[in-house]
Amino acid sequence: MWKKKEAKKEEKEEHLLKQLCGDDAKLYDALGSYLYENPLVAISKEDLEILIEEAEKSVEDEDYREARQRYMRAMDKAIFEAAQNPGERSRYVRVIQDLASKAAKVTEKVKEIVEKEGPADYASSARSLFEGSIRKCEFLSERIEDVTKIASLFYNEKLEELGAMGRREARREERRDADSKEEMEDKKAGERREAGREERKEMGRGERREAEIGDKGEEKKERERREARRKEGREAEGEEKRIEEEEKERREARRKELR
Repeated sequence: MWKKKEAKKEEKEEHLLKQLCGDDAKLYDALGSYLYENPLVAISKEDLEILIEEAEKSVEDEDYREARQRYMRAMDKAIFEAAQNPGERSRYVRVIQDLASKAAKVTEKVKEIVEKEGPADYASSARSLFEGSIRKCEFLSERIEDVTKIASLFYNEKLEELGAMGRREARREERRDADSKEEMEDKKAGERREAGREERKEMGRGERREAEIGDKGEEKKERERREARRKEGREAEGEEKRIEEEEKERREARRKELR
């Protein structure tokens, strides 16, 4: 029940990009096509210069569909890098505007091809799609200062969240490794006890008595070790919750600053 309530609470949380854009619906709509929840996965690992060269090569080959996709990937990369390099933002602004202009031109070419070659129904829907893409490219160029500002805020927040998630997973992996080692120790202890029982069958009464006393001492030590591990586990869980609460509070504080 508690988890369901928490899930509903998270669903009600305002989307970060919408929060950053406020009432600017056009900016929100445009950036929704260029910003990613996980840029480390979604954005190309290729150098920006290589992405641009590939796009221009496709234009030379008159492969406008491929050129359009490559210009889009290059824009995504340039916007992300602009967010990560505020000291070079003016340079990236020029690059993004140039890419947006070229992407709009090749999109126009693709639209013309589709209108000539495609079925009427498909051509109509594709025309609407491509025209919307062209408008977004033009808007991106016109509002480039707002675009780079919001992108910087958005990506800085997302990278912080991803970093926090990575740290949480690393802590959980450490606990899983510790639990695995504890299970192995318990298994070995059980095997030793079983081996001891077999050995005692061949012992005399006095030896058996001494062995049993020794076993009881070992069992007591094992109980104490298990209890110590359980205590460490409870403390680790408490520390994990404390860290998560602190990270959550920092995220909420940052988001309040962005409003």
